[in-house]
Amino acid sequence: MSSTNGKTINLKLRIWRQPNSKAEGKFVDYELKNISTDASFLEMLDILNEQLQKRNEEPIAFDHDCREGICGTCGFVINGRPHGHLRGITVCQLHMRHFKDGETIVIEPFRAKAFPIIKDLIVDRSAFDKIIQAGGYISVNTGAAPEANSILVPKDDANLAMDAAACIGCGACVAACKNASAALFTSAKISHLAYLPQGHPERAKRVVAMVEKMDELGFGACSNTYACEAECPKMISVSFIAKMNREYIAAKLK
Repeated sequence: MSSTNGKTINLKLRIWRQPNSKAEGKFVDYELKNISTDASFLEMLDILNEQLQKRNEEPIAFDHDCREGICGTCGFVINGRPHGHLRGITVCQLHMRHFKDGETIVIEPFRAKAFPIIKDLIVDRSAFDKIIQAGGYISVNTGAAPEANSILVPKDDANLAMDAAACIGCGACVAACKNASAALFTSAKISHLAYLPQGHPERAKRVVAMVEKMDELGFGACSNTYACEAECPKMISVSFIAKMNREYIAAKLK
């Protein structure tokens, strides 16, 4: 049937199944019929899992939480693209009206050394937490909340800081990069604080610690293909990678 709004479609799914991190994985084929084009991609997987459970088969494991494009929890590769073929969205924001009746959809986890597979479509993204723990914070005793206008921030710097802070840490940048680089994620977290006065006292220490932790965890080097920016659901600019590099060089020269 037509894939226009309010209609239903039939789908062929090829999904990566892997029971645990030590087992070998493989693609398994499934078929779904009469899926509403108003359903989200995750709702489609919910329907498949209900059918699998009725057949006493193991449901497909995948990450999800808010289902509103905010948390960055949902994340896997759909037909070769992290979060699917639409720009600026997470998987939970992708709807079945963007697929054709009878289409085969290939679904697999993010592939990166630093993101080991836990089960099926779930990968361990705790490496991002370790990068943040290395320096992605401001270590001051704040006390009571200060007056909002007590520290003046230039408008341009405030805008750039907000743009960088939009990163939700989903990992699509790593999955999209041929080197599995975390440069976009790390640079967004570094730039967010580097553009604000509150982040200046620790900026040199921060950038060195976070970049070196990123390298230590096994992420690849950035080769400026811009794939990370193209697949980022929040469309974080690669200009932040240049900012990170400048910050790093300045810190090392000190």
